[in-house]
Amino acid sequence: MRVLLTGGFGYLGGRLAQFLMSYAGDEVFIGTRQQCISPHWLPQAKVFQIHWDSQAHIEQVCAGVDVVMHLAGMNAQDCAADFIAALEFNGLTTARLLRAAVRQGVKRFIYLSTAHVYGNPLTGVITEETCPVSLDPYATSHRAGEDVVRGAHQRGEIEGIVVRLSNAYGAPAYKDANCWMLLVNDLCRQAVTTQRVVLRSSGLQRRDFIPLSDVCRAVEHLLHLPQHDLVKNVFNVGGGWSSTVWEMACLVQSRCAVILGFQPNLSRVPPQPGETVTELDYRCDLLCQSGFQPGLDKTGEIDRLLEFCKVSFFQKMEFISK
Repeated sequence: MRVLLTGGFGYLGGRLAQFLMSYAGDEVFIGTRQQCISPHWLPQAKVFQIHWDSQAHIEQVCAGVDVVMHLAGMNAQDCAADFIAALEFNGLTTARLLRAAVRQGVKRFIYLSTAHVYGNPLTGVITEETCPVSLDPYATSHRAGEDVVRGAHQRGEIEGIVVRLSNAYGAPAYKDANCWMLLVNDLCRQAVTTQRVVLRSSGLQRRDFIPLSDVCRAVEHLLHLPQHDLVKNVFNVGGGWSSTVWEMACLVQSRCAVILGFQPNLSRVPPQPGETVTELDYRCDLLCQSGFQPGLDKTGEIDRLLEFCKVSFFQKMEFISK
């Protein structure tokens, strides 16, 4: 199967490209706004530079492709800084790419959205039937992209799939990937580089976490999902593991002791009087009903992330007392 993966130089895109080419055996073309160079972390990749402001060029890139996986987009911080640009790229550019895919006869279009369309913070029981209510630019711009994909699917123009992804964590394909502001990645990097883990909050917030390895497996599963299983085409993708930020920090601390031989100091902002832990149940029933089996290893990706940080940010670790 010939797959065009946009945003292939990004955090998730890099890992997904490696997975699809190394394990799934698909023919993957990485689409990026960067210059066409073969990445050192995937030298066999076929890379195409996409000129997002040219509809003709976007259609040219989609020619001969079976599936488009659209991961390119602005992150939460950039969306907050420029909500107009967020809507233009996450919404309008998605519409341009989708139109190109339809015109070129692409069979399936998979759009990576976010669980944060449901609200921020996420609380309570959340299914695909839960009404999205978030009004922040990151969520609303992704909702615009979602609606374009869902509309084309409903009209029968293309098999459109929307993935609402929760909080992914794990080692990137390369160290300069834009991922070190993400919670678990930040905690692991802190532990390796400073021997400390500092939370800028009480850590009582609850989040659904999913290892990157499971994200890649879930997306690959949706890539090959039979058409008759796409009556409902919005899929929550999460880990079924809702821990507090503090609990995750404690897990990173304990895994650091096992993997790197030292236990970093852990600190946080003291909880406010009356501050409580909210409940969160991010359900992925549709994905599981389609035959996907989530992994059971929650710590393996943390272990690999700690090793990655050690190799990438510290070549020597003599300062660590064993």
